[in-house]
Amino acid sequence: MPEEGIAKFRELRTALGLHPVFIHTSYLINLASAKPDLLERSIALLIREMDSADLVGADHVVLHTGSASRDDGETGRRRAVKALSTVSRKHTWKSSLLLENTAGERGDISSRIIDLAEIMDKTGDALIGGICLDTCHAFQAGYEISKEEGVAEVAEEIERHMGLEKVKLIHLNDSKRAFNSRVDRHEHIGSGAIGTDGLGRFINHPAFRDVPLILETPKKSDDDDPRNLKIVRGFFKW
Repeated sequence: MPEEGIAKFRELRTALGLHPVFIHTSYLINLASAKPDLLERSIALLIREMDSADLVGADHVVLHTGSASRDDGETGRRRAVKALSTVSRKHTWKSSLLLENTAGERGDISSRIIDLAEIMDKTGDALIGGICLDTCHAFQAGYEISKEEGVAEVAEEIERHMGLEKVKLIHLNDSKRAFNSRVDRHEHIGSGAIGTDGLGRFINHPAFRDVPLILETPKKSDDDDPRNLKIVRGFFKW
């Protein structure tokens, strides 16, 4: 990474008052893979991503742990924990790793809150600082956050299994597919199956109202991001 680019990023971050700063790892990383060569490359790439995060002064690094493919989730999580423990022993970084919940597609090992908690507990706090909660993924994995009781269910499970303070980031997205379809397809805010009422209730829930938000909505034109942001800003009630 060019030194002038790093210096410019740090300068702009200070000037704009950006805090905290998040980096998302490459989607090529698969710590649940049964293929030794892919697993080895994934560990090396994650270490590189953590090094890059420290170079730019990022606070957190968001990770999809990967897919176990045809293996069961428990087997995949064991592989991911072993891989994360290997990474943790290599170095200590200022940036902390955040595990992101997934949509429950075939091979997913981290679609439920209890799955994320298991990986965190067995890996330890030296590397993992918390989770990134994606609304589309949660909805697809069986948390009906379009309804008040679904939002409460997610909050209760997080509090019970890891503590609400572990939620460091929310990826706020609507869902293109219907509830519990287990397909990861994001949609514009208010244009999907979760809807404006559901997403508005979600970010105004006491468990999530102070958590930083990042949109991962589709972008086909330059107008898409400002339109989604305007809708989200209208949700805030404080």
